[in-house]
Amino acid sequence: MQKSTSVIRFFEKHRWLLQDRRFKKEATHRLRIAKRTLAASRAKAAHSRARIARQRAELHHRRLVAELRGSPAKAICHVFGSYCNEALRVARCESGYSVNAQNGQYLGLFQMGTNERRIFGHGADALRQSQAAYRYFVRSGRDWSPWSCKPWY
Repeated sequence: MQKSTSVIRFFEKHRWLLQDRRFKKEATHRLRIAKRTLAASRAKAAHSRARIARQRAELHHRRLVAELRGSPAKAICHVFGSYCNEALRVARCESGYSVNAQNGQYLGLFQMGTNERRIFGHGADALRQSQAAYRYFVRSGRDWSPWSCKPWY
């Protein structure tokens, strides 16, 4: 990237090389190659940064799952924060805190349907299911109306 950037800067400072008939063809060719190489290098770097970010996120998730293992209630409270007690009541009513609960198309701790899982996500563990339910909860205006079980029952 550094070499390509240097070539581009050189031609920005020496534009006359791109206009002089003696140098135009070679200068244009080298500038085009430098721009193409720089774009490819930036794309590769962005791809690498994204891959590293995904790896870090997955590692963070695995650590959280290990920390919250065996306790869907801890995962729910971790995700829902100040709405913890309400979310616990809804999850207990909907699934009895079972990540494997199933009622027709409705799955998991919060018994989210096929369409909701497609939109908000889902996962095999309590943390991912809680995160998906929280996204749904927030989208619905921090309201429990999408669930048949309400926290005040």
